[in-house]
Formats: sequence, C-alpha cells, structure tokens
Amino acid sequence: MTAILILHGPNLNLLGEREPDVYGALTLEEINRRLVALGEEMGVEVRTFQSNSEGALIDALHDARRWAAGVVFNPGAYTHTSVALRDAIAAIGIPVVEVHLSNVYAREEFRHTSLLAPVCVGKITGFGWRSYALGLRALVERD
Repeated sequence: MTAILILHGPNLNLLGEREPDVYGALTLEEINRRLVALGEEMGVEVRTFQSNSEGALIDALHDARRWAAGVVFNPGAYTHTSVALRDAIAAIGIPVVEVHLSNVYAREEFRHTSLLAPVCVGKITGFGWRSYALGLRALVERD
C-alpha cells in the first residue's frame, strides 16, 4: 500500500478556534480523520503530523523520504519565509503538493509569494479542508 504524509505547519493545531471565517470551523483532528478515511477509500495509507516548529517539519520531511510516496504539505506562514523548508523539499526526492485552506491570493500581499512552490509538484489553495483532499487525490493520481 502506498503511504502519504499529510504535514501541517504552524498554528494549524488551532483550527476550529482560530479565525474560522478564514480557516473554517473544522478542527485539525476532524480534518485528519477525513483525510485518513479518504486515503482508505483510495487504497492509500495516510499518516499525519503537525508542528509549530520549522525544525520538526524539516525532520518530518527528511523521515518521509524513507517511507512515503509523497507529501501533502500546508506550511502555513513558513510558506513565505522558509528557505530551509524549501531546501528540505528539494532534497527529499519525493513529490510534495503545497496546500492552503484560504485563498492566499485574496489576502495580504506578502502571502502571494511562496518560497516553496518552485520545488513542489503543485499548489492548491482556497478550498478550505478540501485543499488537502484535492492535494491527496492529485498526488495519488499523478502520472
């Protein structure tokens, strides 16, 4: 069975409480449950991990190269600031899809630039929790 890592970045542990008008009302646990169920439907093992720490996210990416066929990654605010995460994605040799709950292009100007997108196979933004589901489907069905 193929395994996929769903990787959640900073502040996503506050989903359901934090700005629900921007990020939705579902908690991270509810999103994870839905993604694990979707993975089961697709015949894919889904593992999830969240951290507010850049280093822990880098470690998770490094580890994923040993067992995962790909990563669906919501890097949160690190999207716009982290050269280290960019380098980690480039180094691991497995496909990564960048996802965001909100439409980053409808928000502040600084959110329009992703340092990570150039080393990802794709980017999905603005569909709430479904951005993850779309990213998972795209990754699994990718040719």
